[in-house]
Amino acid sequence: MKKITSAIMIMFLAAAMTACASTSSKRPEDNKKLMLPKNSYKLEARHEVNGRQGVCSEGDYYWVSGSTTLTKYDRNWKVVKENKDPFKGYEKEVNHIGDIDVYKNELYVGVEYFMDGVGRNIQVAVYDADTLQLKRTFPFKPESGQLECSGIAVNPDDGVVVMCSWVGEESGRYLYRYNLKDGKYLGKVHMQAPPQWLQGIAYNDGYYYMTADDGTADDNEPDHIYATKFGLKDSSCIVTLERTLDDVKRQGEIEGLTFDQNKDNLMVLYNRGARIVLGMPKGFYEGYDREISEVFVYSK
Repeated sequence: MKKITSAIMIMFLAAAMTACASTSSKRPEDNKKLMLPKNSYKLEARHEVNGRQGVCSEGDYYWVSGSTTLTKYDRNWKVVKENKDPFKGYEKEVNHIGDIDVYKNELYVGVEYFMDGVGRNIQVAVYDADTLQLKRTFPFKPESGQLECSGIAVNPDDGVVVMCSWVGEESGRYLYRYNLKDGKYLGKVHMQAPPQWLQGIAYNDGYYYMTADDGTADDNEPDHIYATKFGLKDSSCIVTLERTLDDVKRQGEIEGLTFDQNKDNLMVLYNRGARIVLGMPKGFYEGYDREISEVFVYSK
C-alpha cells in the first residue's frame, strides 16, 4: 500500500512540475531566444552626412533626413539629390521630419509641427525617392493618442507602416500601425518595458528595431538600440535591449536607423556637438561650433 501511495505521489509531483514548467515557459523572461539580442554588431565605418534625423537604404542608394531636408546619396556617400524645401504641398503647417524609411522607391516620412518637445499636425507622407518631392499623405488618427512622430518603418511582410513617438508618458509607450496600401489606421501596440525617448524605428527579418535617446550626454551615458516583435493581431509586445552605443566618437544624440540589405549592415545616425534640450538644439558643447551628424555602419 505504501509503495502504491509513493508511486502515486511521485506521479503527482511529476505532473505538477510539468504543469509549472509549461506555465513558466509562457513567461517572456523564461524565453532566452526572445530576451537576448538578435545579433552582434561590429563598427566598420562612419560617414558624415547632411541631416540629423533619419537614414534608410534601398538598392544602390541611401537617403538621409534632416529636420527640414531630404538628401539622396549613392553607395560612396556622395550627394545625388537634395530637397531643402520639402514642405511644399501640405495643407497643415509642418516644420519637422523624423526618421524615414523607403519601400519600392518611395520615401515614407513622419512629418509634423514640432516645437520644444510638443508635436502637432502629424502626417504620414510619401515622397518620390528620385525627385524627393511629395506625392501623397496618409490621414492621421488623433484618437490614437500619438502626440509626436519621431520615426517610421515599413513592414512589407505584414503590409503595415509603423510609427513611434519621442514624446513620453502615454504617447511614447505605444507603436502605431497604418495599412501600407490605403493608409487606414489599424491600432496601436503597447510596448512592455517601453524604452525612453524613442528616436527611430526600422523593420528587418521579422523584428522592429528602435533607437532611444535614453543616455544623458552631459554625463557621458550611451544611448541604446532595442528590438521587439509583434503580429497584426497583437495588442502588446516585449521590448529587449539589442545594442549599447558605447563606441561612438562622443556621446550625443542617437537618431534613426536602417538595415542595408545589400551588405547585411546596420546603419545608425548619430549627432554630436550640439546640446539638446526638449528635442531642440540649444548651443554647443565645449570644443564644438557646429553639430556633426554621422552614419555609423555596423556589420552583423
